[in-house]
Amino acid sequence: MIKTTTKNSNLRVITGHYPIHISMGFLDIVASPEKMRPFALDAMVFEEDTFLVLSADKRVRDPQKPLIHVLTEVIELKPETPGTVLTKGKGPFRMLAVIHDLDQEPTWQEEWIKTALKNIFLESEKRKLRSIAIPFIGTVYGNLGRNRFIELLWKALNQFAPRYLKRLWIIVPKETPRGAFDVFQKKQNRNRESLEKILRL
Repeated sequence: MIKTTTKNSNLRVITGHYPIHISMGFLDIVASPEKMRPFALDAMVFEEDTFLVLSADKRVRDPQKPLIHVLTEVIELKPETPGTVLTKGKGPFRMLAVIHDLDQEPTWQEEWIKTALKNIFLESEKRKLRSIAIPFIGTVYGNLGRNRFIELLWKALNQFAPRYLKRLWIIVPKETPRGAFDVFQKKQNRNRESLEKILRL
């Protein structure tokens, strides 16, 4: 395992085979496949659509209520706004990132993913969560590129100043090369170079 530290930076990437460990200030990030959960979780993020179909229980159940009531509920159901993050359940919470509208083609938009990532971190602070897991949202049911997701996640993290969140698990899809996470170090280097140019002015 090789440790790489960025000079004059609060970001540190420890490379090697998965898991990959990344430090951004006081936030510890672990990137690893689903079967390599690195720590206990307060919440896990799921990719969702405006009518919450993607996370619905697929099993056929007795509704336990008259059919007319069920049909009325369906008619009155209102869609969630894309980019919204809904928190369900407890211990650990299920954070539903609404990034799909199944009435559109394609069903997702990059702007919705950006907004959802921002809201995931805002929601984690609101609920004082200390550890969460994020899959590559936009790639599970959409066709956002994996490298592009990592770039969007980097930007969201770079604008995030956590007070409570201490640990983030990035759930890496199968066959994702380790080098995809080099973007964290490359972008941090660019930020440092830009800052140095400003200071020389």
